[in-house]
Amino acid sequence: MTETPVVPPRGLFRRRPSGRSRPLALFLGIGLGVVVIGGALLLMTFGHLDPGRTAPVDRLKGLGTTGHVLGTDQLGRDMLARGVAGLRWSVAVGVVSTCLVSGIGTVVGLWAASARGLVRVLLTRLIDMSLSFPSLVLAVTIMAIVGRGFWALSLTLGLVSWPIFARVVYAEAIGLMKREYILAARLLGVSGLRTVVTHVLPGIRNTLLVMWAFMFADLLIAESGLSFLGLGVPLGTPSLGGMLAESREYLAQAPHMVLVPGLTIVVIVVTANLIGDALSSRSHNVTAVVNR
Repeated sequence: MTETPVVPPRGLFRRRPSGRSRPLALFLGIGLGVVVIGGALLLMTFGHLDPGRTAPVDRLKGLGTTGHVLGTDQLGRDMLARGVAGLRWSVAVGVVSTCLVSGIGTVVGLWAASARGLVRVLLTRLIDMSLSFPSLVLAVTIMAIVGRGFWALSLTLGLVSWPIFARVVYAEAIGLMKREYILAARLLGVSGLRTVVTHVLPGIRNTLLVMWAFMFADLLIAESGLSFLGLGVPLGTPSLGGMLAESREYLAQAPHMVLVPGLTIVVIVVTANLIGDALSSRSHNVTAVVNR
């Protein structure tokens, strides 16, 4: 007697097709990013905000104060203006440093995956040795030597974080280069560089996008940490980490001074992670379909 196969019920909790998984996280992440960053750009363009304008008479005003929606700090500076300026700084540093990390990591990871013999050994050992250094300690050391500034901070974060990206790219590329169509291309005499550019790089595109989103969130937190320690931004430049550092002495009197930069960091990091999680799900589903 043959057993009747169990068919999963078709209903509200039926599993969706793999290509449509987690669209809500992607839309929510993009929506949050558009609202926060787009709102900041509109305020910078049309709001006539001056983050450096001081008014000692209005110091430590709370939320909802007339003329200061998000209150003021210890010098009477508008928290909304400083939050927008700090967001602009942090996002710019995060984007530049993430682009640097992804560029260096992708080149080194693909080079190590396509190389042979001693070159591969040296490149993989270079990645492992770079991963062994504490990135935050190394960043603090470099910033103490080269000084503050936008490009100094962006280059420092890029130079201490690329090994993570390179390790992921190397692992993905090694697995992809064992596929039959890439082995066939190598047997037909296609050069290693052409194979990497035309076959391997498009195959890990989704992984690169996922890593870019997660790395942006990590570097934004790292930038805020360095600014909190006073090593990131030049003196007088608003930054989210610097605003958090200034608010430590006024937690009881003006808790909104912590709330504004803290929530801004949380929203941007959650946005990047939502987008990365959604892209990761799509990448996993595509890989599962290909491997069937």
